[in-house]
Amino acid sequence: MSADLPVLYSFRRCPYAMRARLAVKVAGLACALREVKLAAKPAAMLDASPKGTVPVLVLRDGTVIAQSLDVMRHALARHDPEGWLERDDAALVARNDGAFKHHLDRYKYPERHASDPLEHRAAGCAILADLDARVAANGQLCGPTRGLADMAIVPFVRQFAATDRAWFDAQDLPALRRWLDGHLASELFASVMDKYAPWQPGDATVRFG
Repeated sequence: MSADLPVLYSFRRCPYAMRARLAVKVAGLACALREVKLAAKPAAMLDASPKGTVPVLVLRDGTVIAQSLDVMRHALARHDPEGWLERDDAALVARNDGAFKHHLDRYKYPERHASDPLEHRAAGCAILADLDARVAANGQLCGPTRGLADMAIVPFVRQFAATDRAWFDAQDLPALRRWLDGHLASELFASVMDKYAPWQPGDATVRFG
C-alpha cells in the first residue's frame, strides 16, 4: 500500500466501483487507485477483502471498507461539498441493488442466467418508469440537484440503457433519459472513467480523488 494514501481497488466498468469513484472524487478523498483485472485479482486485494469484489478501500490504518455504499458514505462523511448525503433514499437504492439489479443481470446476460431477457427487460423498465416520474417531478431523484441516490443508481441505469440503446431511447422515459445523459456528459462522470492498465506490485502510484 502507498505509504501516505488510502488504496482504492476498482474496475472501470463495474457499476459498484463506478459509484464509489464518483463519491471519492466529489469528496476530494485522495487515494491510490489500483485498477483490477477481474480474471486475475491481485493478491493484495484478496488479502484485504477475500470476497474478491470491487470496490475495496483500504485506509491508511489498515481498515478495509469493502461495500460500495460504505465507501461512498465514508468519503462523503469526510467532505460533502454538494450535500449528497442530504439527498439519499435508502429504500430507492435498496430496490436498485435488489430487484433492479436482478432484472438487469438477467436482461444483459441471459445465457449466464438461463433467463428470458425480454421478460426481465420489461420488469426493469417498470422500475425505470418510477424513476422517470421522480425525475420529472424533482429534477433529480431526491430533489433539484444530484445527490447520493442519483450517483448510486446512475451506473446501473447506464448499464441497462447500453444493453440496447436504440430500444431504451424508444421508451417513454423522457425525464430519465435526460437525467442519464446529463450525468454521463458531466465533468464529474468523465473524470472517473479514465482507463488504466491493471495494477501490479511495483507499479507507480495512480493518484485519484
